[in-house]
Amino acid sequence: MKFLHAADIHLDSPLSGLHARADLPADIIAHCTRRAFSAMVDLALAEDVAFVVIAGDLYDGNWKDFSTGLFFAAEMQRLDRPCFLLRGNHDARSVITRSLRAPTNVREFSSRTCETIQLPELGVALHGHSFPNRAVPEDLSAGYRDAVPGMLNIGVLHTSAEDPGEHETYAPCQVESLRLKGYDYWALGHIHARRILSERPWIVFPGNLQGRHARESGPKGCSLVTVEDGQVVAVEHRSVDVLRWAMLDVDAEGADVAMLTERIAQATAAAVAAADDRPLLARLSLAGATALHGRLVGDTDQLAAECRAAAIEAGGALWVEAVRVRTRPLRVAADDALLPLRAAFDAGLDDEDLARGVLADMQAIREKLPAVAQADLDLPTDAGALGALATDAWEIVAAAIAAADPRT
Repeated sequence: MKFLHAADIHLDSPLSGLHARADLPADIIAHCTRRAFSAMVDLALAEDVAFVVIAGDLYDGNWKDFSTGLFFAAEMQRLDRPCFLLRGNHDARSVITRSLRAPTNVREFSSRTCETIQLPELGVALHGHSFPNRAVPEDLSAGYRDAVPGMLNIGVLHTSAEDPGEHETYAPCQVESLRLKGYDYWALGHIHARRILSERPWIVFPGNLQGRHARESGPKGCSLVTVEDGQVVAVEHRSVDVLRWAMLDVDAEGADVAMLTERIAQATAAAVAAADDRPLLARLSLAGATALHGRLVGDTDQLAAECRAAAIEAGGALWVEAVRVRTRPLRVAADDALLPLRAAFDAGLDDEDLARGVLADMQAIREKLPAVAQADLDLPTDAGALGALATDAWEIVAAAIAAADPRT
């Protein structure tokens, strides 16, 4: 027997940060979460699974219209086998106000208490508790029922578990407490990166089905679980994403133009090779001290084009979502003539009122941006970071002055 464990599907959730991009083909970015869900159903049919478990956040929030629910109903009809659905923080009972009658093969876990659903013909008992509200600060697993003797017991839970803070905290629990329940498999949801917290018993976050922004990079999909003689014998990740995100981290330390171009090409080729023939959205990040610093800051379009050209050469399809230039200029020798100017520059940094004002202005800029953009904004938040940024700024100014024609 096999079953499929998925979570964090976020149907009809858009890809982040791409609204103003005219160079992205519509068929590449349109309906990614729907297409990934359809691919998951294709996998379930191809593997002839006995049932599917969705451990929360099937939806991304309240439906904009009924097409989201109608799509899910059509896919469930195509699945034509049981699907056990648990609500998470994004699709809690209090969040989703529109509704359609559930397809006949879909069983939703109660949001009032832990519910146990037994499948005697398969020798399986599933235990789950849907979120009644978006905010669930308590450990729901504490109320899960005892394992049913003689059955394969599966706990379905939407939780941040012992996450150190990368994700919002919902229904937190301890791995050891889950082990003590005596279940054979814990089907978890909420953490978008695939994680196996334990193999005895299996405690698994499958990750989300489709990456939606640059921080959700790498293969995305679900877990295919194989059971023999009432025991879980294999848990395999199966990728069903239709578009993949990649982080291209390139070291520009000491590089000239030819060296940097080659390093970008190598990083791009590696990402294309790992993409399993999927189109790629990539974020290019450059770091290190280089004489090219000023040029790189002002020519991100050139860098993006180099990535695309390298991807074409590698036989892949890649678009650059963003370029992050975190290089720094090479230190230039001190010029006695510039020492008074440098002293005035440093004196400005020593003015606490001025520094506080600059940081406040930067915080105001940050607060005007969406949460996803805020996380990627590389602006200083304290005096130390502001000083480091100012030092880089001085090096750029000094380098420009040194390179200027003395006759001008």
